[in-house]
Amino acid sequence: MNPHAGRAEYALHSLAMLEALRTRRSAVREVLEELVAQWRKGKSTAVGTVVSTYRSAPRPAGASMLVTSDEQVVGSVSGGCVEGAVFELGQQVLAEHTPILQRYGVSDDDAFAVGLTCGGIIDVFIEKVDPVSFPELDEVAASVARKEPVAVATVVAHPDAERIGRRMVVWPDRHQGTLGSSRVDEAILEDVRGALAAGRTATLHYGPEGQRRGEGMDVFVNAMQPPPRMLVFGAIDFAAAMARIGVFLGYYVTVCDAREVFATRSRFPDAHEVVVNWPHRYLKAEAEAGRIDARTVVTVLTHDPKFDVPVLVEALKLDLAYVGAMGSRRTHEDRAARLREAGVTEEQMARIASPIGLDLGARTPEETAVSIAAEIISLRWGGDATRLVKAEGPIHGAHPIAEAEPVKA
Repeated sequence: MNPHAGRAEYALHSLAMLEALRTRRSAVREVLEELVAQWRKGKSTAVGTVVSTYRSAPRPAGASMLVTSDEQVVGSVSGGCVEGAVFELGQQVLAEHTPILQRYGVSDDDAFAVGLTCGGIIDVFIEKVDPVSFPELDEVAASVARKEPVAVATVVAHPDAERIGRRMVVWPDRHQGTLGSSRVDEAILEDVRGALAAGRTATLHYGPEGQRRGEGMDVFVNAMQPPPRMLVFGAIDFAAAMARIGVFLGYYVTVCDAREVFATRSRFPDAHEVVVNWPHRYLKAEAEAGRIDARTVVTVLTHDPKFDVPVLVEALKLDLAYVGAMGSRRTHEDRAARLREAGVTEEQMARIASPIGLDLGARTPEETAVSIAAEIISLRWGGDATRLVKAEGPIHGAHPIAEAEPVKA
């Protein structure tokens, strides 16, 4: 065992693991791949996308369903509640070439006919996609494959019917297409880039010509970002459980430890990568390379000051979604004293989740990983970890990122 394992700086990759990840690709990727396949054949496809959600909606904004020209269905907008109705509208859109914005919910007279009885409401925008109507689709797919951030902004409501369905594709450094006029494009471009930077899919509201305080034009922004990262420092049993649940939640998981004998692929088969390096060196290098962003989650599980303190000092310099450190309250007090000696401010100290996780009474590594994951989810979406059976009001609380419910620009 060599704690000075900087000499062994390398990442252990598994081709078998990468192949497994490809076969377990997300539903979003499946929909996009099939859509592109139809597009490359020159065929038209109806695409139904959830653009707004209210209360206990079954699927989030961005969930999509395809209806192909040969009446095949891929994807889902409601988990089975309204797919039949969307299928019929998809056939109508393919035949008439006119996009449709349709609301489904218990307030509708035919709510039970379409089956959305969960108490929520969803707005679904159905449009026809082919090489003529969406010439940029191939480039969008290429960006997604390269893990390059890209957003598609689509007009889903407008007083001028000719503007509905217009779209603009936006990257951090460029854009293509138009929403109907240069004035509108200029008015919303930075808003779309802001949503893209946050990985936020939402419907934005403007006046017909992009006025900030106006109404009449709704623009759905579908932000497609690479998966957020979860960095697990400390190659211990708890880290193995954390890696498993991190992958399950959609994170790109890296396990990092300076001890070569512990940081092995065989011990962490679920992680996307296993890195042998001093944690603080690895985190600093990743940040300098631009591979860390505000969605990144850091969990420090080593229980060893010579590892914990340097990596926490580096982590607290960064804009991260979560920084958690394992240990008892006594361990945290000792760690906090060392961090202060290293120059960490009280404001920075307040960002550390330590002791890590929610009080679930966890005992095993797996239960502890659930506890940590629950805290991350709670902080991400603004939950307060109250038991739902004792809470009142909507199950899915309103917050700026979770829903695409009206977001005033």
